[in-house]
Amino acid sequence: MSLQDYRKKRDFSRTREPAPERSARAGRAIFVVQLHHASRRHFDFRLQVGDVLRSWAVPKGPSYDPKVKRLAVEVEDHPVSYADFEGDIEHGYGKGHVDTFDRGVWSTAGDVEAQLAKGHLSFELFGERLKGAWHLVRSGKKERQPAWFLIKAEDAYASDVEADDLLDNTMRESTRRAAKTPATKAAAKKSTASRRAVPKGRRVPLATLTKAAAAIKGVKKGKPSADYFAPQLAKLRDTPPQGELWLHEVKWDGYRILAGVAKGAVSLWSRNALPWNDRLPEIVQAVEALGLDSARLDGELIAVDAQGRSDFNALQKTLAGEAQAPLVYMLFDMPFLQGYDLSRTALAERKALLERVLAHAPSHLGYSGHNLGDGDAVFAMAMKEKLEGIVSKRVDGAYHSGRNDDWLKIKRLEADEFAVVGYTAAKGSRVAFGSLLLAKPGTRGRWTYVGRVGTGFTDEMLRELGASLAKGGAKTPPVPLDGIDPLLRGALWVKPTVVAEVYYRGIGNHQLLRQPSLKALRIDKAPNDLRDSDRATEPAKPARKKTVAKDEITITHPDRVVYPDDGVTKQDVADYYKAVMPWFLPPVADRPMPMLRCPGGIGEHCFFQKHVIAGLHHVGTAKLKEETGAQAVYLYPKDEAGLLELVQFGAIEFHPWGSHVKTPDAADRVIFDLDPGDNVAWKRVVAAARMVRDFLKQLGLTSFVRTTGGKGLHVVVPLAPAADWDTVRSFARGFAEALAQAHPLEFVATAAKKVRGGKIYLDYLRNGRGATAVASYSLRARAGAPVAVPVRWEDLGKLKSGADFTIHTVPKRLARQKKDPWDGIDAVQQSLDDVVERLGL
Repeated sequence: MSLQDYRKKRDFSRTREPAPERSARAGRAIFVVQLHHASRRHFDFRLQVGDVLRSWAVPKGPSYDPKVKRLAVEVEDHPVSYADFEGDIEHGYGKGHVDTFDRGVWSTAGDVEAQLAKGHLSFELFGERLKGAWHLVRSGKKERQPAWFLIKAEDAYASDVEADDLLDNTMRESTRRAAKTPATKAAAKKSTASRRAVPKGRRVPLATLTKAAAAIKGVKKGKPSADYFAPQLAKLRDTPPQGELWLHEVKWDGYRILAGVAKGAVSLWSRNALPWNDRLPEIVQAVEALGLDSARLDGELIAVDAQGRSDFNALQKTLAGEAQAPLVYMLFDMPFLQGYDLSRTALAERKALLERVLAHAPSHLGYSGHNLGDGDAVFAMAMKEKLEGIVSKRVDGAYHSGRNDDWLKIKRLEADEFAVVGYTAAKGSRVAFGSLLLAKPGTRGRWTYVGRVGTGFTDEMLRELGASLAKGGAKTPPVPLDGIDPLLRGALWVKPTVVAEVYYRGIGNHQLLRQPSLKALRIDKAPNDLRDSDRATEPAKPARKKTVAKDEITITHPDRVVYPDDGVTKQDVADYYKAVMPWFLPPVADRPMPMLRCPGGIGEHCFFQKHVIAGLHHVGTAKLKEETGAQAVYLYPKDEAGLLELVQFGAIEFHPWGSHVKTPDAADRVIFDLDPGDNVAWKRVVAAARMVRDFLKQLGLTSFVRTTGGKGLHVVVPLAPAADWDTVRSFARGFAEALAQAHPLEFVATAAKKVRGGKIYLDYLRNGRGATAVASYSLRARAGAPVAVPVRWEDLGKLKSGADFTIHTVPKRLARQKKDPWDGIDAVQQSLDDVVERLGL
């Protein structure tokens, strides 16, 4: 279901509910449960997936009893802003009062859309009332609205508590009156106990832990505090220390988190003293479940992948709300416990006690184990498993804030060879250049940017490279280069002639090298030696499936309906563009190309996007001057992967410039848009296009024609050599005005609607720097999924409208087509110079 359904069911001039405007919500993906007193009282259960709340109506509310299957009827998606809605719906659909029953964050170990498509979503909730693991399982029955079952998993939170048992004085009076009041003192007691939501399970008795802490050598009584404490830090070292006085732990790839407990209350802190309770409710709940009175805990927050390794990218995406990966707090130290200061005790003693504390801990808490001695073998294991590295610690070391020699970090170093494709300017005392820009071989002769290296150079290297490689350079890459950071300032680009061997510590976000440093310049190799010839020359094959194997472009929400009246889905749109790619891509490649994005389908909010946005990795970017004189980073397609990535981002229509990114001020197209006014028959539009063709022919100009997917036609004039925009605009305007004067009953050259009735507007405004026109074979965001299609002049009379071709018919037409209707357009040699001079423009 979609936000289109949400919009159709509501009159926003009468309801207080939020309009379905899509907007990003910062932070973790949320869940919300709302108690809705409509014609039939029910609970609305909502999970944020991307930029919508996937929603189910649960008549009897969630049950903590795993044996109880609660019916959950899938309803339309709601905007994320609906999570904040409370109050009365006074008119129409859903009339009644809405209260917030619970809200929090949620996580799942798998891909959300894949699980929903399969009919079984397993997830965890971290709210005030709803906690632990749950399942949504689709019913096998065919219903008008998809029916699911909401089921509590067997875990430490499972009990006989029902949703109504959780209602209390924090709810509105209207909700409390409507709730089922506990009939007995026992039921009331059950309700009160359940609201504390303390999980069942074994714990190490506090008396046992307190006694163990007091017995450690060097311990002192201390004052409990949940305030921030400065953590102990590790120094970087190339190799592990030797001997039995050192223990060696896995270096987890995540965020350092400090936990303080005082009087049972938990406070989480980032390494730089920022409070993190709101961002990590599952960790707060897990630490609370230990039942400690006071403690200080130190560890690393990680997201765990399918192989049980920490996944830094998944962690970043989950904290940003782009994913719902399970998070784990891996604990490796405990400088305080149950009123005792352990910071001066030996690390081995602290860790042994920490392991006892975590003996029956919830799954979101982990113990970071270690090996005693033999650091080389531990590091070799970390290398084999491709972990980030290890941390070596003195067995008898105390816990000291700050960096010292008691903790050492040895990171995994990988090495590979890359071509140097540019450099940044030197700053401060640095000579020659700041850093070298690196790339790896891509497909079809392209290169892919992987980051920059600015360390590891000797003074001699800096001088030599400054006098040779880092000299001159261009503001745009002289070779096809993918994945450039649009915020890279002041870079100068060169042709790849030098190979650099670089150390790095894994691949970070946006597929860039992490902490690269120069190992050597490979004078024995050339950049083309880096290419895997089989891989580099293999042609890309369109695949009628969710991903493009080479570039891993995944179409998420493939079943989302883009054209609601026609049932055309997002996957259908992607499949269409794959099918027409050989015809669609060549004319638009390397042109600045604004796109019309409709993330929720054509019935939702659609908008033009011309500048690069976060998350795009396969499109090209070019810094171009705008009409205001300021510069902006524009996007443009380079290959199939880039086009499909734009489709993944909700692009439907594509509107390229009449020039290329390398020559933005040189136009190689003139486009006349024939836009018929009201009551203009299609035959008149066809006749008008032929008239435009004939007048152009009299001027010595060859032209081509295409449908627009709307009411009109485009007449396109190729230019070779290209012309400057002032010349093109002057010619287009003069031609349109001359034709309107010669045939005033047919044409008008002004956009004013009051003079366009019954006439055809000859729109020449498509011919200016930054102006655009719809691309050939582009879909249009209109009912019926029409397509703009090039046709032969002799076939124009066979058409019934400018929207004759659709997403369904174009691929079949191309399969039958023996020759491109615009065959030879790129071979036409014609210039405006003589025409402009002859017309006196």
